[in-house]
Amino acid sequence: MGTANGGFSKAGLLRLHDVLERHVESGKIPGLVALFSRGDETHVETIGTTRHDGGAPMRRDTIFRMASTSKPVSIAAAMVLLDECRIRLDDTVEEWLPELADRQVLKRIDSPLDDTVPALRPITVRDVLTSTFGLGMDMTVIGTPIMGAVFEKGITPNLPVPMPGPDEWMRRLGELPLMYQPGERWQYQIASDLVGVLVARVTGQTFEAFLRERVFEPLGMKDTGFHVPADQMDRLPPLYAPDPETGEFHVWDEAEGGRHSTPPAFPGGGGGLNSTADDYHAYFRMLLNGGTHGSERILSRAAVELMTTNRLTPGQQAARTAMATENVHISFGQGQHGGWGLGMAVRTYRSDYAPLGQFGWDGGAGTSTYADPQNGITGILLTQVGASVPDPVRLMHDFWTTLYQAVED
Repeated sequence: MGTANGGFSKAGLLRLHDVLERHVESGKIPGLVALFSRGDETHVETIGTTRHDGGAPMRRDTIFRMASTSKPVSIAAAMVLLDECRIRLDDTVEEWLPELADRQVLKRIDSPLDDTVPALRPITVRDVLTSTFGLGMDMTVIGTPIMGAVFEKGITPNLPVPMPGPDEWMRRLGELPLMYQPGERWQYQIASDLVGVLVARVTGQTFEAFLRERVFEPLGMKDTGFHVPADQMDRLPPLYAPDPETGEFHVWDEAEGGRHSTPPAFPGGGGGLNSTADDYHAYFRMLLNGGTHGSERILSRAAVELMTTNRLTPGQQAARTAMATENVHISFGQGQHGGWGLGMAVRTYRSDYAPLGQFGWDGGAGTSTYADPQNGITGILLTQVGASVPDPVRLMHDFWTTLYQAVED
């Protein structure tokens, strides 16, 4: 996957530390953990506290809600199944997901839910893994009947309607028409959650049990899962969603008694994981190493290459580009990568300091996780401030800007 010739410059590391510290000193980011490596050189920054009004200091082993940075990790379960030929990319999914058989497709994106035509073909595993199966979160069409139905049925997380268990979730999903024909258009979020249901039904295990057995335990990711055990709860900060108008800190999810304090009804591959900087570093280093961790092979090199290179056709990519470029007032500049592999973004054009080929993703709870095969870099940045305001995203941009300036060859 590429090798680095050098590490980081001393001056660059000092600049990076100063920039991160400046964000915390501003009062807009209570605390952060940053872990980044190049070759055999690893650095960790722990700055600030777990609460905006003080609290315990941030530590290297602080646990964070990974939000959408769950996607690049949870997809590994499906890749194991591909490696073992238990699923194939162009298998139809009806054998395991009969709720998605005989789909109807909206005539137009703003059509009533009964204004449909039959799907031109069945949904395939490839459609699900590439997020092109026909349904997703599309912030450009909020207010349409289909998006209203997605919200009302509890198909997406962190909304007033809680997500039900996987079988009920599938039943509700099966009641909806597709927004687009299978394979026609990339769409966000729902496919990543659907991957978890597919894995569970193929394996006969819960999604979390399979991930733990085949990915987390072999990589030593002991602090990664869909909830935080009671005896580790002191390591989980509250998640803040500051007021967009005033910046006042509001707790979106408290640790004790919060959304991640007990096993969820739906273990969502799209955004449900909790983890630490070291756990995620182990995972992304495994990808950089072509699927190996020490002497153990987690995924085949071919599977890693499939995940971490662009899988979208120009037509499918139009929606991906629209999400990145037409919603900057909501995303604050996230998503300007170009392509999408399996479960993660892949840079296909030079949009900032990162080179082509960098892969990973950001999370709405203040997390940013990428690896760069050209420079041999892995970077994990974690905080507890949600993207209801631009501050955590600006922190992410500044982290990567200064990290790339610190590269020394």
